[in-house]
Amino acid sequence: MVFKKLMASMGAGGASVETELHAAETTPGGVVEGRIRILGGKVDQEIEGLFVGFQAVVEVETQDGEQRRNVEFGRQQVGGAFTLREGAAHDLDFRLPVPWEAPLTTFRGVPLRGTTVGVRTELAIDRAIDKGDLDPVAVGAFPAQALILDAFGNLGFHFRAADLELGHIRGTDQRLPFYQEIEFTPPQAYARGINEVELTFVSGEHRTEVILEIDKKGGALSGGSDAIRRFTVEHAGAHQTDWHAYLHGWFQELGQRRGWF
Repeated sequence: MVFKKLMASMGAGGASVETELHAAETTPGGVVEGRIRILGGKVDQEIEGLFVGFQAVVEVETQDGEQRRNVEFGRQQVGGAFTLREGAAHDLDFRLPVPWEAPLTTFRGVPLRGTTVGVRTELAIDRAIDKGDLDPVAVGAFPAQALILDAFGNLGFHFRAADLELGHIRGTDQRLPFYQEIEFTPPQAYARGINEVELTFVSGEHRTEVILEIDKKGGALSGGSDAIRRFTVEHAGAHQTDWHAYLHGWFQELGQRRGWF
């Protein structure tokens, strides 16, 4: 028995955890539901707790350059302490809320390359953490976000890439330790003065802060720093605004002021 306990503590013959998601698609502010099965090993073990949460790959600036790091968010405890008997199975259903600031991984069925989000299950056992596999989750836009993204598409912008940056955007109500940048290449009408436009959503239950940053061509020689636009979208009334016209007007004004066309 002592040998069995020693092997279990080293991960051999110990408990294992499997997670099955009922649906692998959700939206910010939605939920992810599933079932967790804990399978007993070759010895009784004391389970101290069961946790589920989201994990994303985030870019981090260091002295050695840019690195990619797994960052957890929205973590919750879904099960308490109990004794898992040798060879027994223990099932638990869970319902995990999706943070409103969760990054998007897909839009209109098209993956946003550069962003990966999944659900990770953690089993606290014998004063250690056993992490299960990462179960990928597709996070799509909710209606207010979709209106903004559709407006970019209608203006002729093309999705280039998306990434997650560790840090906080000043002046926002950001709660997560990272934010997403969705990058677009401009249509021909704006290509003279713009390399790309970066779009960031900082969303809450009732409203979304939208931050747009233009990466200009020509750097400092083109006059001034990169242009930044911030505005707030109220979820309940988002459909009442013509976002195509709103964005087109801003790009036109910016282009005329800076002599892009």
